[in-house]
Amino acid sequence: MAKIKQFTIAVDNQPGAVAGIAKTLGNAKVNILSLLGTVQGTTGTVQLIVENAGRAKKALDAARIAYAETSAEEYDLRNKPGALAQCLEKLAAKGVNLNSIHATAAKRGKKAVVVYTVEVAAKAATATA
Repeated sequence: MAKIKQFTIAVDNQPGAVAGIAKTLGNAKVNILSLLGTVQGTTGTVQLIVENAGRAKKALDAARIAYAETSAEEYDLRNKPGALAQCLEKLAAKGVNLNSIHATAAKRGKKAVVVYTVEVAAKAATATA
């Protein structure tokens, strides 16, 4: 398990909104490791995990893109049926309430990666250990 930073950015639900963020970070040589975007009506949010949080903050600030920075946990799982459920059951048993979660795995890959934020970060640190 690794402690990481997640950036949450409010966007208008229109063509190019996410592309602009990706271009800003790409031009600053910031590698996006994970991205989740959702919309509801005319607005949405983009949640990002990047390789270099400091560089990302500088790029977003320079581009005047507002963001919220949240502590998150990154947890590697085996890429097999039930692995995510086991991880989440451990968190639930410790009373950890998730604020956000996204996961990914490459087809036929050996591992999956889960990124989540919680109400109380201290609970998560002991729950998955």
